[in-house]
Amino acid sequence: MRTTLQTVVLTISLLVVNFTCNAQWYEARGHASTEKDSVEIARTKAMENALKKALLIAGASVSSVQQVVNGLLTQDQISIRASGSVNSIELIDEFHSNNMISVTVRADIFPQEKKCFSLDYKKSILLTKSHLNHRHQANIGQIYQLDAAVINQLHIKLAKQSNYSNGKLLLKNATQFYRLNASFNEARIRQLAMSLADTTDSQYIIFSEINDISFEQERSNSWRIWSQGTYPRSFDFTVYLYNGLSGEQIWQERYQNSAVWNFHKRDDVDVNGTAFWQSEYGTMIDKLLDTIVSDIDENVMCEPSEGRIVQVQGNQITINLGRHQGVKIGDEFSLLHSSNFTSDLGRNYSGYNISPYKVKVVKLTNKTATAITLDNNLLGNIQINDLAVRY
Repeated sequence: MRTTLQTVVLTISLLVVNFTCNAQWYEARGHASTEKDSVEIARTKAMENALKKALLIAGASVSSVQQVVNGLLTQDQISIRASGSVNSIELIDEFHSNNMISVTVRADIFPQEKKCFSLDYKKSILLTKSHLNHRHQANIGQIYQLDAAVINQLHIKLAKQSNYSNGKLLLKNATQFYRLNASFNEARIRQLAMSLADTTDSQYIIFSEINDISFEQERSNSWRIWSQGTYPRSFDFTVYLYNGLSGEQIWQERYQNSAVWNFHKRDDVDVNGTAFWQSEYGTMIDKLLDTIVSDIDENVMCEPSEGRIVQVQGNQITINLGRHQGVKIGDEFSLLHSSNFTSDLGRNYSGYNISPYKVKVVKLTNKTATAITLDNNLLGNIQINDLAVRY
């Protein structure tokens, strides 16, 4: 259910009221679960989440975000204690679906010196083949290749529209994600994400599932579907984003909609063809993919840019980030030393210890960067597969 709200101007109480006329509007979306919280509390959390993102885009530091996002929503108003960065906020719209609430806010923010340096870099994301959870639903139209076609279309959109993501495709073979996810095998999923990231030089992995592509009346009146003039068909799609270096899940979201199926019951439909993507059903999916691109960007844009160290020599390292990711000569990275451990339950975990070293990029290729220590000291215990991180 989508609820479009009238624009609500929210009240702001500021600790410092000393603004210049250089404010700029920023829009961001925020999400929160309503499973354990009331709608009012979840709305507050979603708005705080959106405001954090807007502040990070504008260049606020983490400390100022924590100072600003300290509000309580009461009767569609939010009072926020700020350090002088936010002038006003507007609630643009609100969306409820599957125990989740999503809001869009527009914030009037006075720009600060940029602190979210990782915004400069495009994150490398591997897009894996999706999975049709109910393959028989593809019988009408013979759209069994939709699992690959949707991901290919998402890849195209990332290339054209994304400001913070650089996509790669893995469509030839399906992964084991669906089976592992169905059995709640988080440890194996973590290993799968890390393995795929390692073999493809990717920082993030996207898995997905097509949950439902049935006709809306099929579940109750299957014999009547084709006796009517229009045939609404569902599209229910879940996206999962994993950090490929740690194997941890960063974000997941479920997207649902339906549209008229314009094709004849016995037509074999080419899901990679223009006719499909220009049909009402294809256009509906295409619009959902636009939203997904935006959501991916919001969830990775201020994540640390992490490069794997592929070579160490004296006071010099080479990492698997380069011009394609936006790295520039003079950029500085902190180094993290890998530290794997086993829990009391016998589960293996990968962790990282912060090293005292910082390095500066002195040489670039499209896919790699060479950096040296700031003080020219030799790199002690830094090894291949350790990380170079820019926050």
